[in-house]
Amino acid sequence: MHATNLATAPASKVNYEPKVFDLSKITLREFNQALHSIQDGTNATSWEVINPKGSHAVAAGAEHPISIDVKGSVGYYCGGMNQKSTITVHGSAGPGVGENMMSGTIVVKGDASQYAGATGRGGLLVIEGNASSRCGISMKGINIVVRGNIGHMSAFMAQSGNLVVLGDAGDAFGDSIYEARLFVRGKVKSLGADCIEKEMRPEHIEILKDLLAKAGITDVKPEEFKRYGSARTLYNFNIDNADAY
Repeated sequence: MHATNLATAPASKVNYEPKVFDLSKITLREFNQALHSIQDGTNATSWEVINPKGSHAVAAGAEHPISIDVKGSVGYYCGGMNQKSTITVHGSAGPGVGENMMSGTIVVKGDASQYAGATGRGGLLVIEGNASSRCGISMKGINIVVRGNIGHMSAFMAQSGNLVVLGDAGDAFGDSIYEARLFVRGKVKSLGADCIEKEMRPEHIEILKDLLAKAGITDVKPEEFKRYGSARTLYNFNIDNADAY
């Protein structure tokens, strides 16, 4: 008998099928424990979760360059603190999807509930439906792209990063914002304290073009958006602005 040469073996012999986890048969704790037990350099880079049934904290703390496909809707904090992983939710997500994520990508095929991407420090969060209130609250470097609308108080105290909204934004948009960049294609119901419309310069067009491409959005142009950001009147106390505090 001759040993199989992996260099010439059929692809089916060397490729790894997705690791499938059925949450109707195992606990969420068991799945997340398996996720956290991955060894560096693993060939098992494709994971699939079926029957999530709205479970909370699915794939929270993922920290390896793998893809995780969740076949259904999830509860709160899906993908929280994500590092490096690509997580796709084939459904909707509860509050706090991508909360405090560091890097990697999270894609929600449906809608997202409150505070999506809250305190996120890096990576890309794409919501293909609508996002509820407080989307991007206190964001610290994350990029968020929402195909639909977002709710009130979104980007509250947003410090850095980019929030891109193809639909409309609710009340108090960008309230008490720092240096994050906000781009909205639709209407803004009202701006929060210290948030103003700002000039769209060529560098902002390039930022938008890049983010739309990464989000797989090809049917809109960067020139269709308006930019919003900080007027910088709240950085230091000024008695003339006391009513805004």
